[in-house]
Amino acid sequence: MTITLSQQAFDELFQETVERSQHPDPDDVLDVVYKYPRRLGQGYWRVIQLRQGLELIIGNLQMRDRMITTHPEQENDWLEYHFHFSGEHYDKYRTVGAGEYSFVGSGLDPKQTSDCSDKNSFLEVNILMQAESLYSFAANQDGQLPQALQPWIRQSHQTYYCRCGTATPAMQTAARQILKCPYQGIAKRLYLEGKALELMGMLVAQEIEINDGNKLHTLKPDVVERIYHARDILLKRLSNPPSFMELSRAVGLNDYLLKQGFRQVFGTTAFSYLHDYRLEQARQLLVNGDMRVSEIANIVGFISHSYFTTAFRKKFGFCPKEYQMQQKKSL
Repeated sequence: MTITLSQQAFDELFQETVERSQHPDPDDVLDVVYKYPRRLGQGYWRVIQLRQGLELIIGNLQMRDRMITTHPEQENDWLEYHFHFSGEHYDKYRTVGAGEYSFVGSGLDPKQTSDCSDKNSFLEVNILMQAESLYSFAANQDGQLPQALQPWIRQSHQTYYCRCGTATPAMQTAARQILKCPYQGIAKRLYLEGKALELMGMLVAQEIEINDGNKLHTLKPDVVERIYHARDILLKRLSNPPSFMELSRAVGLNDYLLKQGFRQVFGTTAFSYLHDYRLEQARQLLVNGDMRVSEIANIVGFISHSYFTTAFRKKFGFCPKEYQMQQKKSL
C-alpha cells in the first residue's frame, strides 16, 4: 500500500504527537522525544536543541506503508547533515541509504516529492545548523567563508546546494557515539555538541578536499572499480594485509593513483580505513559474542593486545573489556 501526503497533511499528523511528547532527560527541557504518527508507522523523533542555531535530531522509525510526500517550494534557512544507519529514501536531488549521508545548504528548497519504502526501518542522525552559526564557526576576520564552503549559503531564489556521499568509518563512529551517548544533563549537551561539530568538521574537510584545485580529475569508472577491489582485498586480509606496493600491483594501479584515488573515494587513507574497519568489527564481536578480548584482537588482525586496547579506547571511549561488560548490562 502507498500513502501519498502533502507536507501540510504530514505536519498536521505530526501535531498529534506533540501532545504525547516526552522528555527522556529530566535535566534537559530542550531534549524532546516525539512519537511517530501511529497511522504511518511506529518509532520516534528525538529533537535536541544544543544551542541557538544548532540542533540534533535522531530518528528511529519503522514505516507501515510506502509513503510519498509532496513538498511545496519554500525557503530553507538551515544547513542539514543527514546520516543513515539504515533505511532509504530518495527525492529529485538525493538518494540516501544505509551507510550514506546527504548534505543540503540554505537557499530555495524546490517543489518535489520524497519516497520512503514500507520495507524500511530507519535509524538516522541529523544535524541542523543555521547559516549564522556556520559563519560564527568558519568565517574569517572579514566575515567571509572559505571558498569551498561559500556554495553552502545561497539566496532564497537559488536552489540549495546538495551533495550525497558514502560515510567514512570515522563518520560512522562519531554518529554511533551520538546514539550511544552515556551522559545526561549538561555533560550530555557538551558531549553531543562536540560530536555534532566533529561530524560537521569531517564534512568540511571533505568539501575542502573536493574543491582543492590540486585534487585529481574525475576518476574513470575502471579506476574506481580497481580502488573498490583494493578495499575488498584489504578487508579479506585483516590479519595479514598486503603492503601498499603489493596492493597497487594486485589491482593494476600505480601507487600514487591508488593512494590519491582511495582518499578521494573513501575520504581517508587505505590503511586508516583498514584500521577503523578492524576496530568496528571488534566492536561488533564484543557486542554479539562471548569471546575473550585477546581472541577478538587476533581475529581482526591486531598482533599486540595492548595496542588493540589502546586503539579501541581511543576510538570508542572504553577499553574492550569495559565495553563488553557495558553491552551485557544493557541487554
